[in-house]
Amino acid sequence: MQPPLSTYEDLYKLLADTDLEPWIEPLRQTVEPAILQSNNGHLDKWLNAIDSLPDVGACSSRDLASSPAIQIGRPQDLDTAQRAALPDTLHNFRPWRKGPFDFFGTHVDTEWRSDLKWDRLIGGISDLTDRLVLDIGCGSGYHCWRMAGAGAKLALGTDPFLLYVMQYLAARKYLQEPPVWVLPFGIEGLPPALPAFDTVFSMGILYHRRSPFDHLYELRNFLRPGGELVLETIVVDGPKGHSLVPDQYYAKMKNVWFIPTVETLVQWVTRCRYRDIQVIDVSTTTTEEQRGTEWMVFESLSDFLDPKDPTKTIEGYPAPKRAVITAKAP
Repeated sequence: MQPPLSTYEDLYKLLADTDLEPWIEPLRQTVEPAILQSNNGHLDKWLNAIDSLPDVGACSSRDLASSPAIQIGRPQDLDTAQRAALPDTLHNFRPWRKGPFDFFGTHVDTEWRSDLKWDRLIGGISDLTDRLVLDIGCGSGYHCWRMAGAGAKLALGTDPFLLYVMQYLAARKYLQEPPVWVLPFGIEGLPPALPAFDTVFSMGILYHRRSPFDHLYELRNFLRPGGELVLETIVVDGPKGHSLVPDQYYAKMKNVWFIPTVETLVQWVTRCRYRDIQVIDVSTTTTEEQRGTEWMVFESLSDFLDPKDPTKTIEGYPAPKRAVITAKAP
């Protein structure tokens, strides 16, 4: 069974009218193999689940802007049998981590209330209307859909986890018009960088990088002169120049390398020659924003914190606090 890869043909048509036209052929050669040759043992299950979703065509009713959930259709678009079967079909894509989504009245209550992060940042960034936007590590594409709802000409996400790409394709089955695409690889899989994007998002990625400076330079290479970086990452309290380097695990995550203070983060971004740096939000992550649900039944934030002192992780480090900054490319 072929996956719904035809959606990427629409991406290539859009790229033909932008400075990203040189990406078309490299993407044609890499996107399909990244999915079909993934050797993921769940791929057939996910493709069958996409095929089993109710066949109602392009969705005439949607909301990408005003609702916390990405709203796809209305309950009355489905018959009784379709509405009854839909939750089980969508359960094939668990765990759902970034969202929420609403498929024809079935509310996918994801682990992360990603709408809360969006609400914290949208008022502090440049207007996305008609902008080319890149979202590194986008997960299911939730924020990409919100970017399209905010008027982006293109919201292009990347994520190497095939399950999240399948979640995107499940939504894309109905949301065929918004200019949103999720590529099935990380930043390393993108074609050679072109300074063509008006806005680049990196949210929840920097602390997973062994070299945060290399990541910041990578991001800058995708931005046009004067383009905007939107960077969100975990931070700790402390002076300029300080960053936490966990011994092995941080909040049960093994791949966490550097957690800076806010002033240190600004220093890093400055060293990478960005300008006009603004701190637009610093917020402690709560169990309202990240928690287990029936759509994500594994451990979540409450399991990562010290049960006797929720201001600390289970390892004794400061509990997660996240900062959002913006900066302009030179």
